[in-house]
Amino acid sequence: MRVPLLFVISSPRSGSTMLERMLESHSRILGGPEPHLLTPLAHLGVWEKVDKAPYDHVLAAEAQRLFVQSLPNGEQDYWDACRAYCDTLYGRLLAPSGKEILLDKTPAYALILPFMMKVFPDAKYVVLTRHPLATFSSYANSFFDGDYAAAHSYNPILNRYVPAIAAFLRQDAVSHCHVRYEDLVKEPETWMGRIYEYIGVPFERETIDYGKNESGGRREGLGDPIGVTQHARPQTGSVKKWVAELAHDAGKCALMREVIASLDAGDLATCGYPLDTLWKPLEEAGDGVRPPGKPRLTRYRLQRKLIVGLRARARKGGVFRRLLEKMRLVCDVLLRE
Repeated sequence: MRVPLLFVISSPRSGSTMLERMLESHSRILGGPEPHLLTPLAHLGVWEKVDKAPYDHVLAAEAQRLFVQSLPNGEQDYWDACRAYCDTLYGRLLAPSGKEILLDKTPAYALILPFMMKVFPDAKYVVLTRHPLATFSSYANSFFDGDYAAAHSYNPILNRYVPAIAAFLRQDAVSHCHVRYEDLVKEPETWMGRIYEYIGVPFERETIDYGKNESGGRREGLGDPIGVTQHARPQTGSVKKWVAELAHDAGKCALMREVIASLDAGDLATCGYPLDTLWKPLEEAGDGVRPPGKPRLTRYRLQRKLIVGLRARARKGGVFRRLLEKMRLVCDVLLRE
């Protein structure tokens, strides 16, 4: 039996956790932590080439393709099998909840949308986009202590996610509902109403105040580490936080101009951020914008500072890296079965 599925598609740090918490507050929708159920399934070798795996992925992929070609209905049998696997797990999670729709908002799914379209052509897809500079600012500050260069070097999220999401928005093979983060936080009633209409469930206004409607037993996962937990409903305060950062840091601004220039203008426009208006908030701010204040030093931010510092030191090599490698060898030996 096919499980009614709802996917929230977005890049990291685009507000998907906030949207998931509102949707999960609905009487018919079950959400929760990001399961990353589909990303490994998408890279078994049939849908797309696998670059690296702890087994002979080249031979495995070729063998699977030959096997799939021998099935009575070819690839369709394979997509059905992938769907049956997911329906079993999603369905067993959904059954005890008493709800009707299973919501999955894993951001990495935006990079495997062509695979998902094969396996879930009948699912509902809510695509959430956010101003690319705001997205990257949030990503760098959440995981790299504000180091834009380190964040981009580790994961160039704009170059990866903007083209993938734009391509999905342009297709009409599967249905989707596109919402911009800025519009959602400014007019949550209007946009949540449109989302619920697309999903096919009644509009429950109280879900906008998601913090008041959550039970104490909410399952925590690896999603938003900061931000959304501080609020009970959508907030507009983060819409232009990136402006102050770029206005007072020439290095960050130069890097972001380089990144934006490397993106396709059509993709940016499709996502809702055309080039002729993308830099407008920064230009309008001029010299009067205040420098960003220092973020409060929480336990999470202290951990990130430590991780970023240790990672940078390890990449330089030398005694510290050799010590880490010896520690890893000792751990491998001690933990060997």
